[in-house]
Amino acid sequence: DLKGQYWTDDDSDGDNESEEFLYGVQGTCAADLYRHPQLDADIEAVKEIYSENAVAVREYGTIDDVDIDLHVNISFLDEEVATAWKVLRTEPIVLRLRFSLSQYLDGPEPSIEVFQPSNKEGFGLGLQLKKILGMFTSQQWKHLSNDFLKTQQEKRHSWFKTSGTIKKFRAGLSIFSPIPKSPSFPVIQDSVLKGKLGIPEARVNRLMNRSVSCMVKNPKVEVFGYPPASTQAGVAPFNILVACSAPSPSQVGGHCKNIPTLEYGFLVQIMKYAEQRIPTLNEYCVVCDEQHVFQNGSMLKPAVCTRELCVFSFYTLGVMSGAAEEVATGAEVVDLLVAMCRAALESPRKSIIFEPYPSVVDPNDPKTLAFNPKKKNYERLQKALDSVMSIREMTQGSYLEIKKQMDKLDPLAHPLLQWIISSNRSHIVKLPLSRLKFMHTSHQFLLLSSPPAKEARFRTAKKLYGSTFAFHGSHIENWHSILRNGLVNASYTKLQLHGAAYGKGIYLSPISSISFGYSGMGKGQHRMPSKDELVQRYNRMNTIPQTRSIQSRFLQSRNLNCIALCEVITSKDLQKHGNIWVCPVSDHVCTRFFFVYEDGQVGDANINTQDPKIQKEIMRVIGTQVYTN
Repeated sequence: DLKGQYWTDDDSDGDNESEEFLYGVQGTCAADLYRHPQLDADIEAVKEIYSENAVAVREYGTIDDVDIDLHVNISFLDEEVATAWKVLRTEPIVLRLRFSLSQYLDGPEPSIEVFQPSNKEGFGLGLQLKKILGMFTSQQWKHLSNDFLKTQQEKRHSWFKTSGTIKKFRAGLSIFSPIPKSPSFPVIQDSVLKGKLGIPEARVNRLMNRSVSCMVKNPKVEVFGYPPASTQAGVAPFNILVACSAPSPSQVGGHCKNIPTLEYGFLVQIMKYAEQRIPTLNEYCVVCDEQHVFQNGSMLKPAVCTRELCVFSFYTLGVMSGAAEEVATGAEVVDLLVAMCRAALESPRKSIIFEPYPSVVDPNDPKTLAFNPKKKNYERLQKALDSVMSIREMTQGSYLEIKKQMDKLDPLAHPLLQWIISSNRSHIVKLPLSRLKFMHTSHQFLLLSSPPAKEARFRTAKKLYGSTFAFHGSHIENWHSILRNGLVNASYTKLQLHGAAYGKGIYLSPISSISFGYSGMGKGQHRMPSKDELVQRYNRMNTIPQTRSIQSRFLQSRNLNCIALCEVITSKDLQKHGNIWVCPVSDHVCTRFFFVYEDGQVGDANINTQDPKIQKEIMRVIGTQVYTN
């Protein structure tokens, strides 16, 4: 006696391989089962405020259960953010709540599942969001009832004008969460490049000038004209922002834990809360949901905080990246992460720069930490790292067998490798062959470390002042920390390796030779080579017959130099002292690319990022490669 699709218990799991999602299909219960009218009202509210496809209902003919699937649109996420978080931005995240059909809010607290139908593996974000929504529901359930909700909704209806409808309030409900991005993109600021690019302008601007805009369907004054919500029984008032423009992700982050209004029903409330939380998941610990505290703000990828209880839970929660999967899909990146970790650990400055220190649970005693930031043991850490087999070997055989070999060498080797992978909070992708050829290295990577909020502030500043590209040179030993803590202003701090002759800030240069010099400084080397010395080294390395292919996938030397290509805002804050630039505002510098050189090799010392040909090549790679990855 069910209309439409019949669902069985076996089909109710979001991970079922044979499951088919029929968005908006709604069954009707058999006549002998009572269906609470408040449930119908809340379902209709979701359809009114979002769309018919935003909710799907699954009923059972013989039991008093109902599954409500709420489809949360995440297309507002930028493409590289979605890739870093391992979500499909073209497919909604499904929140599945199981209620009592006849009791609804008077019944037991609903169970919650969070999934994407096509995202079967590695959906760590779903586990984090499930935990957040579970805590939210438990808190709300203490005072929720059908009668209480009915009272709240009657108050709302009393505020309507005679001609008003619930649709007029869509704008008010949408003010806190990002809406799908506008299809239009700002124009490139650099006038030199206009008209010279051989690719569509919009494609180039997908990384360089992304925008987030709210589409207010009915921006009339009366939308914001109703009085504040009641604060009875712990329901927080619904704060309305009256502004001329949509809130940025940074503004959204400030309100992400606000309790949305209950006046449109519990289903709308939990959808709004999910929409508020999703853009800022990287800013909160995946276990305790407390905000991260970092010197330079949050990073791109979600992570666990340093509390020991959270570290233990993190290992059992299942959100940690699997080493096997990462080696299979990004072996060159794992190889680079291990090399950076080794360089930092072997540095005489390791007590300063090897940060963060690993938090690794002892596989033989899951209640203790084998590596503990409060009890640092660099010798034991070095022994475990030396037992991590080369990534090249891992790709040539059975990963399970290789793990067994590592466990025999050192039981902490594989857990350490997992930590190296999962603690990386930047998005790194090896660039394909159509890379920046003027950099003269096969080891080229896309490197994005800025979280959505910082990127939003960067885009805002770029619209005002424009931007350009410049190199940042730092020794390989420093990048273990940079990938996890961000590119920080180290001037006048213990992290500073060389002088700050031009003041406090992040040092950059449009000239490659200057940044190559800085990249070689470390491990006691405090003298920066001259440009002539770099040119001689470059010429010598390119004339010596190579004993191995320059196109090797993996790093084959521990003598590494590296350099980053950054985008920097060209505001008055950027201080230019000839070819040495100092940016005192961390939000005005974002990493874009990363280059690695082996055995003392350096790239062309004569590259100038202000050369229109160089700029055109950079924009070509951004426009054609970033999003194909």
